[in-house]
Amino acid sequence: MDGVVSVVPVSIQTNIQAHVDSFPPTMRRVADAILERPQIVVENTITELARACTTSEASIVRFCRALGLTGYPQLKLQMAAELGKESVQSGANGSGTYGADISPSDTLAEMVSKIANSEILGIRETAESIDIEVLQRVVRKLGRAKRVVLFGVGASNAGAQDLAQKLLRIGHVALAFHDAHDALVSAALIDIGDVAIGFSHNGKTKETSAFLRGAQEGGAFTVAITNVPDSSLTDHADAVLRTAVRETTFRSGAMASRIAQLTIVDYLFVGVARDRYDRTVQALKSTYEIVRELRDDH
Repeated sequence: MDGVVSVVPVSIQTNIQAHVDSFPPTMRRVADAILERPQIVVENTITELARACTTSEASIVRFCRALGLTGYPQLKLQMAAELGKESVQSGANGSGTYGADISPSDTLAEMVSKIANSEILGIRETAESIDIEVLQRVVRKLGRAKRVVLFGVGASNAGAQDLAQKLLRIGHVALAFHDAHDALVSAALIDIGDVAIGFSHNGKTKETSAFLRGAQEGGAFTVAITNVPDSSLTDHADAVLRTAVRETTFRSGAMASRIAQLTIVDYLFVGVARDRYDRTVQALKSTYEIVRELRDDH
């Protein structure tokens, strides 16, 4: 991996997971071991960790520096503080179960608790790591846009659909696409003054990258909403809004990431709505009234 991971106020575990695929094999083994059992850092010396990961102490030092840390002592100290904080916040017993994977032996109550804790963690870290200046820039662009086009694949499409629906409710022209071909056609016809937003948790989705690239080439202001701020998707983005979530193997990357993306959607919608408060209130009232007669209790 070239360079150093951008330092943002998210947890070590979240930052490792976001960049794990870019680590070389010697550092990837360290990352995998920590993600599987974070306590391994607290409980072991650098020599013991190197032996457990079949790597060298030098590789572990490089791994620490890639995360923006000075070395293993700082990693050990910050990991201990992180695990202690999460244990207190989740009411865990100190075993590091906050945001942990779901196992076949978990009871239904334990499963509910783990999912809730993981999603709360994702919302909290997303809020703490969001760049307010970038968020404000995107809100301004959305407020002035002639048209907003949005796209995401799979679970990431939920955020695109939700933001399009919210913007439509307050009088904006907003289109979200399920089909990649339709999204690319729209990107090809985009113009200056439009805004294009691509949603991708890992930032590697080829269809979403192609959508943003086409929109950028057409002159639109492009936004990437992703968990990996230096991914291929962000190469085509004028602004990046980062989610900060730890996905678990059992949940296949589609739950906590979706909640974090929807959190950013809410930030954007409320930001736009706040800047045109009176018009927003009137628009929401008008759209509510026009569909009220379709309700069963009318």
